[in-house]
Amino acid sequence: MGMMEKLSELTASGAREYLTFRLDQEEYGIDILKVQEIRGYESPTRVANAPNFIKGVVNLRGTIVPIVDMRLKFNCSKADYNSFTVVIVLNLRSRIVGIVVDSVSDVMELPPENLKSAPDIDSVIDSAAVLGLGSVGERMLILLDIERLMSASEMGLVSASE
Repeated sequence: MGMMEKLSELTASGAREYLTFRLDQEEYGIDILKVQEIRGYESPTRVANAPNFIKGVVNLRGTIVPIVDMRLKFNCSKADYNSFTVVIVLNLRSRIVGIVVDSVSDVMELPPENLKSAPDIDSVIDSAAVLGLGSVGERMLILLDIERLMSASEMGLVSASE
């Protein structure tokens, strides 16, 4: 799906709500309906031979949840784990995944007129996983298709049959 098709799909559905979070100096938004909960960061149990951005797994009420450090995935400068560091627990296609972010900002409703297509530039984020850009006042959000991003083959979180 091209950038214009993604943008028209977003704008056709009316205003949507996004959970906004920070990674380094950038602010991102993901569909609030994909978010199961937000938790404080706790050190996960390492998994042998996992990519460096997979920090490990945690046991969340009997469910083993892989934890992805988005700062490492997006090649951000190394940030310290502090009291603002959180894990956003996502429910993606019946799969539970946690992502580590610097901080969570807020839930923001973005009407279609505040959405723009993202410029086609080379970056560490697969362009297919960027829905577009949202603007609110002086703030610019990078809107992610978190489901597509987490199901990419290099993430190693889903089998080829899914």
